[in-house]
Amino acid sequence: MNSEKDRLGDKLHDVEKAREDLFFAERDRELLAKLRAGSEPAGACPSCGAALELREEAPLRIRACPAGHGGWIAAEDGAAIAGAGSSEAFGRACAVRR
Repeated sequence: MNSEKDRLGDKLHDVEKAREDLFFAERDRELLAKLRAGSEPAGACPSCGAALELREEAPLRIRACPAGHGGWIAAEDGAAIAGAGSSEAFGRACAVRR
């Protein structure tokens, strides 16, 4: 009898864990869809917490800290880094704008 209780408790725990996994998987899918659509903010600067700004300096599109702590490039824009003049464009985009 005691082993049946343990098995039932284990099954209930497994069901709870599965529901939790489904909830977070769906939430992650929704967040990724918002990010891909561009309706979600890009995030915050890890140094100061300020909202990142989308800046375009040909040929780059980056998200940069308004205080000049750095910039972040999307994976699909990474190929543009190899082009001539990219390092200067990255520096201009990351510069503090006042």
